[in-house]
Amino acid sequence: MFDYTLLHWASFLTAAVVLNLAPGPDIAFILGQTVRGGRKAGFAALGGIWLGAFGHVLMAAAGLSAILATSATGFSVVKWAGAAYLLYLGIKALRSDGSGFIAKSEANSPRAFPIFRQGIVVALLNPKVAIFFLAFLPQFVVAGAGPVWAQLFLHGSLIIVVAAFIEPPLILAGDKLTNRLRSTPRIGLWLDRSLGAIFIGLSIRLALDEH
Repeated sequence: MFDYTLLHWASFLTAAVVLNLAPGPDIAFILGQTVRGGRKAGFAALGGIWLGAFGHVLMAAAGLSAILATSATGFSVVKWAGAAYLLYLGIKALRSDGSGFIAKSEANSPRAFPIFRQGIVVALLNPKVAIFFLAFLPQFVVAGAGPVWAQLFLHGSLIIVVAAFIEPPLILAGDKLTNRLRSTPRIGLWLDRSLGAIFIGLSIRLALDEH
């Protein structure tokens, strides 16, 4: 079982790297939280995004993503819920006074669990991720290499494993680059405004996306 050629793995891993480097709501959320609260907030966001992505992997392996891909109503419901949530995060950032970016001591640093929870919601409420997995993963299913669901689960899980080599360094770099900026309230205010604009822009893009 799971008997693949070297070419198969080279093709899959290349595609997985490109996927994880592509900009989108997930990366924007992770980097945004890193800029706001440092590496602790960034890794909390990362964990939530990964768990949400794993939920999409499970749905793809179970065939539930096919329902979302073929149901206009289901796609619209998830799409508008995701757009509304991103809009909420954007407005919340725009209304902030920028104090969230001011460097804090470890005791007063942002709580990890709410950020982790937000990351799960951001990932789960992105219907394009579900449809992408449904369209992407079957391309790497090989006849005779094992049950289809198992192959889908394996490759979907490996995409998250690849992310583990790409996204943590981005968090560390982002934290280092913005550490000094977070100590300046005025700059923190503009960072908050920029983060809010990014989330609102992502919300609009998701809302305008056609099935």
